[in-house]
Amino acid sequence: MFVTRLVSGIVLVAVALATILLGGPVLLATILFITLVGMHEFYGAMRIVKPNRAQKKVEGKEYEAKDKYIKEAPESSFTLLAAVGFCGAVGYDLALYFCPENIWLMEVVAVFLLILVVYVFTFPTYGAEDVIAAFFGFFYLAVNLGFVYTTRMLPTGKILVWLIFLSSWGADTCAYCVGRLLGKHKMAPVLSPKKSVEGAIGGFVGAALLGLLYATILKQPQIPYTIICAAGALISMVGDLAASAVKRDKGIKDYGFLIPGHGGILDRFDSMIFTAPVIYYLGLLLL
Repeated sequence: MFVTRLVSGIVLVAVALATILLGGPVLLATILFITLVGMHEFYGAMRIVKPNRAQKKVEGKEYEAKDKYIKEAPESSFTLLAAVGFCGAVGYDLALYFCPENIWLMEVVAVFLLILVVYVFTFPTYGAEDVIAAFFGFFYLAVNLGFVYTTRMLPTGKILVWLIFLSSWGADTCAYCVGRLLGKHKMAPVLSPKKSVEGAIGGFVGAALLGLLYATILKQPQIPYTIICAAGALISMVGDLAASAVKRDKGIKDYGFLIPGHGGILDRFDSMIFTAPVIYYLGLLLL
């Protein structure tokens, strides 16, 4: 398992390196693929579409579903409500590439209205919780991951965009190492029993140092880069725990099986999804 996880991690880093260096349509197409797979995983967990084989209910106290009402899953891997979300994700990424920024928000509103239209005219096929989950899945994946592309396309984006990965994956690695060595106090015992307060502090400090080192090597402003990377690390921890909360709520262990040793897209990119918009806006603010 360790070897499989390591190899998968190396492949992920290589893909990230290649696509971000190329930028443009290559990067956007990669982001769109990740978005659509991640949305399908999320919709499966929320029972908007048929759950995948990795989302079977796990027995045991740790994974006992906190949501006492878990509706019967649909038989189809695609439903009308999910289709609106998927089409919205494609439309949003096309808007990022072809349209000015004010059109991006218009597209988000359009997706929201279309989801409501489906809800109203197919009632009672979908419940209110399905509508909320459908829009949340679109915003969670399509809009947040879109900030990887918009960050890359900034004037200093070739350098700044890597802080998204340093602050999420770097913080995760530092937190894991420090937690294994010094971890004693549980940070969120119900959501993630293995995460400790000491590990979280290690991840925060480690990300700050990575940001400082990165800025020093590339001769960038040291203090802003350190602040941005540290802030991104804090948000990445929230993103990680939020994704874990949904899994615990639905009684599943993994979102998917696409990445050997890691699980699904949401299992691997959960922290980065939250970090990307923070890095973008802090970059605009501080740089």
